[in-house]
Amino acid sequence: MDPVTMAAVAAGGSAVVGFKGNQTAAKAAKQTADYNAKLAENEAIILARRKVEEEKNMRQQSDRLVASQRVATASSGIQMSGSALQALADSYFNTEMDALNIQYAADIEQTQKEAEATLARAEGRARATALKTQSYQSLLQGGSQAAQLMQ
Repeated sequence: MDPVTMAAVAAGGSAVVGFKGNQTAAKAAKQTADYNAKLAENEAIILARRKVEEEKNMRQQSDRLVASQRVATASSGIQMSGSALQALADSYFNTEMDALNIQYAADIEQTQKEAEATLARAEGRARATALKTQSYQSLLQGGSQAAQLMQ
């Protein structure tokens, strides 16, 4: 085989290897992005569970506070009316406001994790597309070099 033909074959072989390598890298980029997105989605689930537990604990503490307020009021001989009743109502309302704040914080965290997952997938698709384009470019470039050598 003459040297020109060998060079053309080598250029074609190099193009195929570059094509396959970039195709594999594109697949890996997409898989990595999907994995990172799944991690963010799992973190969102964990954060939601943590916020539910936080709200539950806060409500239990509030119930204990209300119970101790009732006992203190009853043991002092004061009727549950007026200021004592207002203090009890304030405790209930504050508990609900705290619960709403916890739920709001949970919603924000959920939204952040969903956005993180969406972004990871989009970046992975973009990277995979770029690598696929490079693989086709490598193939075309190798074919062009082989054709030039064969002239």
